[in-house]
Amino acid sequence: MTAVESRSAERSTMVAGLGRLDRRIAGAMLAVRRHAFVPRASAPFAYDDEPLALGYGEATISAPSMVALMLEAVDLRSGECVLEVGGGMGYLAALLAELVGPEGRVYAVEIDPALAREGERRLAAEGYADRVHVFARDGSAGLPELAPFDAVVVSCAATEILPAWKEQVRDGGRVVAPVGDRWQQLLLTYTRTGAHGSLRKGPACRFVPLRRAPAPHI
Repeated sequence: MTAVESRSAERSTMVAGLGRLDRRIAGAMLAVRRHAFVPRASAPFAYDDEPLALGYGEATISAPSMVALMLEAVDLRSGECVLEVGGGMGYLAALLAELVGPEGRVYAVEIDPALAREGERRLAAEGYADRVHVFARDGSAGLPELAPFDAVVVSCAATEILPAWKEQVRDGGRVVAPVGDRWQQLLLTYTRTGAHGSLRKGPACRFVPLRRAPAPHI
């Protein structure tokens, strides 16, 4: 078995181990090479169902089972426009690109400039340069110049679903975010309806905290 075949088999085993998945989510997770979005030292463990450190402060890549739950919650359709907050090395953004297809758009925001550049590089190397656009900035403000979005997916813990994220999804749009304190959160899904919205609670989870840019000195 070649190295490529071996990694493909590992990917298949990972997806099978996640149980019954939506067919499109399973297809996306089979298509995206998770080992291409982790540091070299972590590559042997890329298909374990565990979060992995990215080597940039507290930044991690979420466990595949948690990623699958987030993708199920956001319920993307082909052609949609989606924003990810906390892009890391680009794994979730690549999955989002697979789900929205060539007619969709994916934007990823990462506050660490070096990590944003690394994510952009890895996404390009995996063929997503024209499908995912990475911005190095504070994700708590969203990306207002490119709104509205069909969905916002937040890959870091927040104390609430921030107003900017709610405001930047269209009517019927969704925001999926882990909300709680530093130690434990719930995966929440907000669906906008006019000026208001509804909230659905998901499973308990644990993500690294959302980082914000420091307040300017006056």
